Amino acid sequence: MNDKFNPDVSIDLRQMTALRPYQEKCLRKMFGNGRARSGIIVLPCGAGKSLVGVTAACTVKKSCLVVCTSAVSVEQWRSQFKLWSTIDDVLIARFISDSRDKYKNCEIAIATYSMLSHTGKRAFESEMMLEFIKKKEWGLMLLDEVHTIPAKQFRRVLTIANAHCKLGLTATLVREDDKIQDLNFLIGPKLYEANWMELQSLGFIARVQCAEVWCPMTPEFYREYLNCKSNKRALLYVMNPNKFRTCEYLIRFHESRMDKIIVFSDNVFALKYYAMKLKKPFIHGPTSQEERMQIIQAFVSNPSINTIFISKVGDTSFDMPEANVLIQVNHMERLGRILRSKKDSVVEEYNAFFYSLVSTDTQEMYYSGKRQRFLINQGYSYKVIPEIPSMRAESLQFSTLSEQMSLLSSVLEANESEADIEGVVSGAPPFGRKNKKLSAYSGAEGLTYTEFTQKPDTTKTHKHPLFKKLRK
Repeated sequence: MNDKFNPDVSIDLRQMTALRPYQEKCLRKMFGNGRARSGIIVLPCGAGKSLVGVTAACTVKKSCLVVCTSAVSVEQWRSQFKLWSTIDDVLIARFISDSRDKYKNCEIAIATYSMLSHTGKRAFESEMMLEFIKKKEWGLMLLDEVHTIPAKQFRRVLTIANAHCKLGLTATLVREDDKIQDLNFLIGPKLYEANWMELQSLGFIARVQCAEVWCPMTPEFYREYLNCKSNKRALLYVMNPNKFRTCEYLIRFHESRMDKIIVFSDNVFALKYYAMKLKKPFIHGPTSQEERMQIIQAFVSNPSINTIFISKVGDTSFDMPEANVLIQVNHMERLGRILRSKKDSVVEEYNAFFYSLVSTDTQEMYYSGKRQRFLINQGYSYKVIPEIPSMRAESLQFSTLSEQMSLLSSVLEANESEADIEGVVSGAPPFGRKNKKLSAYSGAEGLTYTEFTQKPDTTKTHKHPLFKKLRK
């Protein structure tokens, strides 16, 4: 903040921008004694992390590099800067694969982790912008979803760009591995963490009813599940006909209330099958950037589109504040997607609903126990619904044995690779396909292993150099 060498940026908060008390508190933790401290701020989804980041940039008044997880979140960060601050649009540049923004005079650069950390070949313009980012001395680096930084590939971002201050933002300071502790020396200490229940009681985030709905496996599906030893076991319990019917019923029920619903599935086969059968739009890895934005915009503003299906690409940085119902058909944790405070729902005890559909007597029950402990530790009420009696009166798909057997045959005919969970690498440059030998995929291409057995030479006797004079 006291840097006189780098020029100031003409950026301030707009007059209509008002910070909430907890946002002011976390910014006070960051700024003190005329200095900006590097560190991490933990706020739940919907609590205004973007506004905290924009305010930090306005306070520093120096060039700012924002790094986020996907091209969609790049667009959302750009819109947040334009919404909350007075920054000129020409001073904002996006660094994604299909962007051609002018970056020479930019003061706010927004990029994805993948674009910055990619080590392969790039387009000429991408290479030039990367060099610009490397050479520029940034005043502030904003790291969205900072819990992804400890990954081996993404931590390269910190060595590429130079910044006086680093601010990490996240909703869940949790990783499946033990690398979360690395953030202490990569970024800095945790500056502030909000209490979810306190924000909920004050009305800053939604009041969520968490429910686990049990879906018994049909006899035919369960028989195949017990006999199957491959990855297809996961596909069988995700495609359980009773789970599909429960999902269809919950969508009908909440659409009749004019709720906005997001259905999550990491399994792309299940995602596409559910969405096409129910005639709903869906977003997954191959969905183009333009189509993603169109679907999200329609979901937000079109009253006739109240349900969308999303794969793992929606885990982070998707801003859909209108959503108040979340249904997940497999075990990943995504409660944060519906935590943003809701309008016109003060009368009801709960104004957001989180359903986790679990196939009973399968491996999903193990994950449900972990999820239940996590949510109870956060202070949420969590109830188990063994059965929904009103479903019997509804005319739902896969109610007959012939429909269920047809679904089972489709699942059994699917490739085992379709049972895998979708992986996400967003914003990386496009890659071409190369034909390789099988050895290339094991890392052994061009290498040969040969063993030599060399017999010792018994004719020569080893003599120390000190005894050279004694040799004849």
